[in-house]
Amino acid sequence: VQLVESGGGLVQPGGSLRLSCAASGLTFSNYRMSWYRQAPGKERELVAFITSAGSSTNYTDSVKGRFTISRDNARNTVSLQMNSLKPEDTAMYYCNAWRKWLGGSLDYWGQGTQVTVSS
Repeated sequence: VQLVESGGGLVQPGGSLRLSCAASGLTFSNYRMSWYRQAPGKERELVAFITSAGSSTNYTDSVKGRFTISRDNARNTVSLQMNSLKPEDTAMYYCNAWRKWLGGSLDYWGQGTQVTVSS
């Protein structure tokens, strides 16, 4: 299984970025997909997730109204549109795939893409 993130970079406050995650080696449409982030010295936190069919999404309070998660099950991709970025959004962003499996779960991570919001 591979999850490959892209789209990170340096952006000014108030700007936008679109992160993408390309998945391979799994039945993508069976997995809930999430974006997490981890800032230096802080714990990894869940930013947003989208259910396997894309019918439901959920966001952490600090990004509601600014970030939008979406998926394309035909292309095995999940995206995170980030608008009105703030310096506190600076972090490494990780793509995650999760599903229940045989009484437990399967959990996969990408390598991360850096987002830096600074003037």
